[in-house]
Amino acid sequence: MSFVFPNSQSIPLGVVIRKSPGVTRWAKWAWRAVGILPGAGPAEWTVLRQEGDVTEFHAGTVPLNLYVSDTEAYVHELQTRAPSIYVVLSPDTTLPSIPWKVMLATASPYEAQDYCDSAEVQVEKIVMPEGMLAWVADFVNSHHEEEAFVKRKRRDWREDEKEDGIGDPRISQDSDVYRAPRGRKAGMK
Repeated sequence: MSFVFPNSQSIPLGVVIRKSPGVTRWAKWAWRAVGILPGAGPAEWTVLRQEGDVTEFHAGTVPLNLYVSDTEAYVHELQTRAPSIYVVLSPDTTLPSIPWKVMLATASPYEAQDYCDSAEVQVEKIVMPEGMLAWVADFVNSHHEEEAFVKRKRRDWREDEKEDGIGDPRISQDSDVYRAPRGRKAGMK
């Protein structure tokens, strides 16, 4: 089943992952997303550069989708000091030498936060290149509609209404519910 999202835009986004020696004895290798390639073609763990023990891969290409319903999140991201793209990596057990696969790329910090709540995936933040920043800003300028703040109205107070009691009427109160709490007696803990 396929959904059609009106006015959404998408571009292919290649993800660059760096494999470097681990800094602890428990992790032999450290894997980090370090770059993006807007408009990249399909690739699967293609070596881009290798220097000593450090290797950079074009790990995969995923679509970066912009949705009209998420423009508030894009506005929030564009207002940060360094607007970024978030890359979500999920564990991959098919190849023992490559433990991650590129699952998703998003410009929404809210969506990235949802994935951060899971211990199953790794979320990496990569600064947007100038061209992508302009593309996202243009999308926001075209589709974002600021929601007007609506203050809720207070309930009118009526003096003829009487409040019979506080709390659950099934629970008996030994004393006045409006009393000041008792202080601790000396010597009691």
